Amino acid sequence: MARIIDGNQMNMVGNQVKKFRKAKKMSQQTLSNKLELMGVYVCRGSVSRIEEKSRTVTDIELYALATVLGVTVNELYDTTGFEHFLE
Repeated sequence: MARIIDGNQMNMVGNQVKKFRKAKKMSQQTLSNKLELMGVYVCRGSVSRIEEKSRTVTDIELYALATVLGVTVNELYDTTGFEHFLE
């Protein structure tokens, strides 16, 4: 059986972070700045890598992203392609 961690993707939230950020007409830099105001330091380049799923996301970053984007943590999860793991 394949494991989630065996894939190339480092997180499951990147697509949703990008979708919600763009829906709010927010740049990656603005998102980074708002996270910093919460005491969570994620530079613009790291926001890009999160959205590309090439960087992991800590639980604290996940909570802060949801808060800044005005969504729940669950809404950030994109389970597309992982349906077989959730059965």
